[in-house]
Amino acid sequence: MAPETQRPPTHPSGKDSTTGGSSAGNGIRGRTIRTGGLEVPILEAGSGPLVLCLHGFPDHAGSWAGMLDRLAKDGYWAVAPAQRGYWPDGAAPDGSYRASATGQDVLDLIEALGRDRADLIGHDLGARAAYAAASLDATRVRKLVGMAVPYGPQVRTAWLTNGDQQRRSWYMFFFQTALAEPAVELDDFAFIDRLWREWSPGYELPETERAALKETLRAPGVVTEILGYYRQLFTPPADEAARALEARASGAITVPSLYLHGADDNCFSVEVSDGMDAAFKNGLERVVVPGAGHFLHLEQPRTVADHVLGFLNN
Repeated sequence: MAPETQRPPTHPSGKDSTTGGSSAGNGIRGRTIRTGGLEVPILEAGSGPLVLCLHGFPDHAGSWAGMLDRLAKDGYWAVAPAQRGYWPDGAAPDGSYRASATGQDVLDLIEALGRDRADLIGHDLGARAAYAAASLDATRVRKLVGMAVPYGPQVRTAWLTNGDQQRRSWYMFFFQTALAEPAVELDDFAFIDRLWREWSPGYELPETERAALKETLRAPGVVTEILGYYRQLFTPPADEAARALEARASGAITVPSLYLHGADDNCFSVEVSDGMDAAFKNGLERVVVPGAGHFLHLEQPRTVADHVLGFLNN
């Protein structure tokens, strides 16, 4: 097991948390763990079989607090790491924010936590990391839960041919430009507030949690690093070996899987998840959650947790 540093509960930025924020709650502990060349901040709760909760954009590990608590009460060791790039010293050591790199981060973290395998729950780009980890080494993943970002070739097809999805994904294309950093940071991250409003209509992120998220994004260098996820999304690696690894990270998934998508998600259309079961060779259960948008684990926490635990416990 890799050396670790014990700390008080932290924001994903690595800073000490405050009571009532999204990053820590009753029974949730914070520390850093050395893995993959980084000192990764994690939040954790409970003990038992390992479950990793992987956040996406524009988000941080703190949004998993409710899920961590629920998993811990059900007998799991629930861990939510910060994704590479999301804290001041967290820039990708190899410069990569591709699926193969974030998937390998998941596998490395399982090992660093002293376990042979884990269940994975991923939201948004965290779902992409979970899919990649299962594709790279299915022996390390017992069960997989993806949320809000579908998997399979129909996703790229939607970006190429589906005008509705192209409009929903406008931010990905905007992030390719030099305007992205100043636009995201302007007026206390009003850009991020807008994405949350548009993607989850009718849901208002509580102010303490919004402040904790913006603290993560405000840390030096973080915005540029996390935009790297999108700036590398549409361009294959130049190196042939890296292209082969990326193809492996996008292969068929052979672990039992559950997919959850909010019916009112304005980031990814729920229709883009139609047919994704073709990429899952050991079963896929797909659930559309009514009354939820993109951040469904926050909008409908009990319903989502019930689906997740029903799947993990079966």
